[in-house]
Amino acid sequence: MQNQTSPLILSFGVSDPVGAIGIQADLAVFSAFGCHGLTVSTALLIGDTARVEDIQEVDPDWVSDQARVLLEDMAVAAIKIGAPFGVEHITAIAEIVSDYPDVPLILDPFTSALPEQGIDGEEMLTALRQLLVPQTTVLLLSQVELERLAETWRDPDPADTLRADVDYLLALGCEFVLVTGTPNPGQGEHALRANTLFGSDGVVRHDPWQPLAGSFSGAGATLSAALTALMARQGDGGGDAALALRAAQDYTAGALAHAQRFGMGKLVPNRLFRQLGLAA
Repeated sequence: MQNQTSPLILSFGVSDPVGAIGIQADLAVFSAFGCHGLTVSTALLIGDTARVEDIQEVDPDWVSDQARVLLEDMAVAAIKIGAPFGVEHITAIAEIVSDYPDVPLILDPFTSALPEQGIDGEEMLTALRQLLVPQTTVLLLSQVELERLAETWRDPDPADTLRADVDYLLALGCEFVLVTGTPNPGQGEHALRANTLFGSDGVVRHDPWQPLAGSFSGAGATLSAALTALMARQGDGGGDAALALRAAQDYTAGALAHAQRFGMGKLVPNRLFRQLGLAA
């Protein structure tokens, strides 16, 4: 009998029947990097490639019990947290991950495919900021999502800058903040976008990229899962986040370039394009 050698990753997320987002998407990405995923379901979705029609949240006690049983049996190399559902979910997850401070924690809390969470959104974002962000190794969010989160500690103000909001999050204890999809004017007829990784010393990486034609479901989830897997493989507390991000972005670009249309809705990234022998 051979002992387990693949890095284990614990993922908190929704169960998506399409497999475009959530824990099913994470499992595919982790596998592509030679990691084994352990999953904790936070909600069950009803939806297709076009939209999510309904959500059934999992009881917070079940979320906690799923994670505790796994963590008491196995040692994980990284933890990934997707979109939470309610303050009780956030509280339960924050309590669990606080027992594993040396394990890299990648937090990707916004998922555009999910319906708006309504009036409870403000309380959820405040709990997210207070309980999970201080424990996070890498926080992923777009510029719009950063602005939404920042409104939990300040009033909307044109004078406030992206960098000031990032500095606030870093001061809470978050090690890195990755802001995705920011405008980055480029040459030619198409403007570029950029992903910028911030750390305590400022900008760690700034990577322009050219948007692809088409509408995708799970592009951000692919990037955060790839980053998680690469940091898990580095070991020793996650290693070099900047180096992992570079490889994760290259992988995500390939998965999007070979995306598949399963139904009548959005394209789904092909997370196994390398295993299928497709060019990046």
